[in-house]
Amino acid sequence: IISLTLMPVLAATILRREPEHEPLLMRLFHRVYHPVARFAVWHPVWISLGAVALVAATIPVATRLGAEFMPRLDEGDLLVEVVRLPSATLEDSVAITTRIEKVLGEFPEVRTVFCKTGRPEIANDIMGVQQTDVWVMLKPRRLWPAEVSRDELVERMSDVLAAAVPGANFGFSQPIEMRVDELVAGVKSDVAVLLYGDDLDTLGDLGKQIERLLRGIRGAVDVRADWQANVPTTRIDVRPEQLARHGIDGAEVMRTVSAMGGIPAGVIFEGRPRYPLILKFPRQWRENAELIPQIPVGTAAGRPVPLGELADVINEETAPSIEHENSRRRTYVSANVRGRDVAGFVAEAQAVVDREVRLPTGYTMAWGGDFENLVSASRRLALITPLVLGLIAMLLYASFKSFSLAALIFCAVPVAASGGVVALALRGMPFSIAAGVGFVALFGVAVLNGLVWVSGAEHARQAGMSPREAALSTAEVRIRPVLMTALVASLGFLPMAMATSAGAEIQRPLATVVIGGIVTSTLLTALVIPAIYPWFVRASAPDVAGGRRAG
Repeated sequence: IISLTLMPVLAATILRREPEHEPLLMRLFHRVYHPVARFAVWHPVWISLGAVALVAATIPVATRLGAEFMPRLDEGDLLVEVVRLPSATLEDSVAITTRIEKVLGEFPEVRTVFCKTGRPEIANDIMGVQQTDVWVMLKPRRLWPAEVSRDELVERMSDVLAAAVPGANFGFSQPIEMRVDELVAGVKSDVAVLLYGDDLDTLGDLGKQIERLLRGIRGAVDVRADWQANVPTTRIDVRPEQLARHGIDGAEVMRTVSAMGGIPAGVIFEGRPRYPLILKFPRQWRENAELIPQIPVGTAAGRPVPLGELADVINEETAPSIEHENSRRRTYVSANVRGRDVAGFVAEAQAVVDREVRLPTGYTMAWGGDFENLVSASRRLALITPLVLGLIAMLLYASFKSFSLAALIFCAVPVAASGGVVALALRGMPFSIAAGVGFVALFGVAVLNGLVWVSGAEHARQAGMSPREAALSTAEVRIRPVLMTALVASLGFLPMAMATSAGAEIQRPLATVVIGGIVTSTLLTALVIPAIYPWFVRASAPDVAGGRRAG
């Protein structure tokens, strides 16, 4: 709206009326560009073959880029998930977490460390006492004694923790990243192999088999099957005939069993703090398998009746937890990816797992974690991109009423895409959703440059020039606005491409794609379109946009 209303008024009011003099820089540029453009117009086959070769050469580069959902955002802190054996107790975790805090606190990059074990009273985290979240607050990068990357620091911490705390599994993530992964897929990792079935032992065996396979794939770190080991369990099966014989209610048995774990008896107030008062049997009566059947339950004919006469007390090992999803039992194998793209890792892992693992009848497997976000976002992007390109093609046809001219301008799309792909490859960035958004924005800028050039060439052709003369004339006249459009967009995205501040990881792929694509699309507008323009206007109508003849 501003371009159509305010800009004409400002141009008529502010711009000087005397003839414009071309700047020195543009005069020097024309000395170089004029012979190059003339060569391109008189040798269209060579120029078009060069453009096709450029696009074809970027296809294998694009297939090797790899892909990830979003670039890993550096939050400035780390979160370490520690998982011990399911039989671990809350009392045992105090010594281990103290050792972890001491070991990590010795790193010069660390500001402070604190741990959280188990679940709080408001159980928004489904965690057992064998699970601990370690929050590692890092100092600002400028205070680090040496220039090391986040991945290098994580590797050092992982090696030190593995030596200091044997028998525990460690998973490194970031606070926000971990929370997002857990909310989306229920797993705190980049990749998760989800297994569904009925028998818990079979699910556990499959999980350990897949865990061994994933450990052998390049880039896999923090690989862990959710089911590590069973936990010792005491199962008490009440015998109804014995209850009837002694005249004891089954609720009495339940109260006795509950007292083994603890019965709330009140609350102790000490100022503001409140402490629950729990009544339990003595430790030896709760942990000694020979004393549990002797716990008295009630009386019959004045004689205390022990638990062993009313129920079968069975000591066994059971699964530490039973997870369900869509009414099916589930277990998973989680892994983080370091040093390569997530999509490439998952593709290799899927091939290995499909080849080595045979699922029994009734068991299914799915891939989730952060990779699940990449798949869903890629599907949406695959739907949006053709719609955007189709809309651009419709607008181009509406402007010129010519399929051939619309196709000529549309040639900017693959050439611009090739420049974006090369830019990502040169900077070592995989394809991400941020880069995909950059490609969509790039197509609009590339088509705009082609539209500016073809509109000028059509006006020149309507003035009586031949297609080749119109191409040479327009190449000289329209190169300045084309360069200005490209430079403004490139320089505007340059700070984003070079940024290193918080959140810059998301900006850099988008800006890199736009800058790289603008370079190649500008070369297309400056050389390729003038060269092949005569091929596209022989069968086109002579009317310019708007349907009116010039002159």
